[in-house]
Amino acid sequence: MLNHVNPSERIRAALEILNLPPLISLRELKAKYRDIAKKHHQDSVAEEAQMVCINLAYETLKEYMEKYRFSFSDEEILKQFPEESHAVRFKF
Repeated sequence: MLNHVNPSERIRAALEILNLPPLISLRELKAKYRDIAKKHHQDSVAEEAQMVCINLAYETLKEYMEKYRFSFSDEEILKQFPEESHAVRFKF
């Protein structure tokens, strides 16, 4: 799900999957991930699929936080991926 979209959409989707606000710390991200992972432990095939999404969302946000910034606001995401703003403004 998260692999087929542009970076800003992938970040927004990851925030939604983990039910996180736009401004969090790495510590808060890790705590939320652990909490959600405990609830969706791989006891069934359905839970396994859900854990794949949760893990991908966590890795997406963690990578962004380690490489760029701690804020996931639209403004900060567009600063990191300026081509996204250009593409949206001139979309037909």
